[in-house]
Amino acid sequence: MKPVDLAKKLRRDAAFEPAVLDRGKAALMATIRREVQPTRRPTIIPRLPYENVGAALSFLERAFGFREVAAARGVRVDGAVDYTMVEFGDGMIGLGAQGAHGAFSPKRAGTATQYITVHVDDIDAHHQRALASGAEIVSRLHDHLREYRVYEALDLEGHRWRFIQWLREVT
Repeated sequence: MKPVDLAKKLRRDAAFEPAVLDRGKAALMATIRREVQPTRRPTIIPRLPYENVGAALSFLERAFGFREVAAARGVRVDGAVDYTMVEFGDGMIGLGAQGAHGAFSPKRAGTATQYITVHVDDIDAHHQRALASGAEIVSRLHDHLREYRVYEALDLEGHRWRFIQWLREVT
């Protein structure tokens, strides 16, 4: 609840019981402190190698809904994107040129090296977006063990992405 909404509620409740204001002060102050604290970035940020970071960035934004952290972009002398970061919800992933630190794209390595799980709010809409953008679906959208809905897709260089939504969140 936003501080202003909590203050309105406390004011309404205090009309019937004045002691509500005393009890509500601590809750209101805690809510205000949460509201004004700066957003904290994730502590751990995995980085995926790509042959073409710019093309990967465009694909991830279009197909999966990631957003670039513009301040994180590094550009080579020739103008190509060398590295950047993308975010989704409160998570973040780095994208970088392959070969850096000995890491290679699955496209070059010839095999998947990992997969990344991303929680989404609307799995059906997300799946449709990925399909419409040309993502290769490698595991169809389905319910898994009555716990969550899931599908898996490959990006343009073969990184495996697993998207899930807990069934208790599906409306």
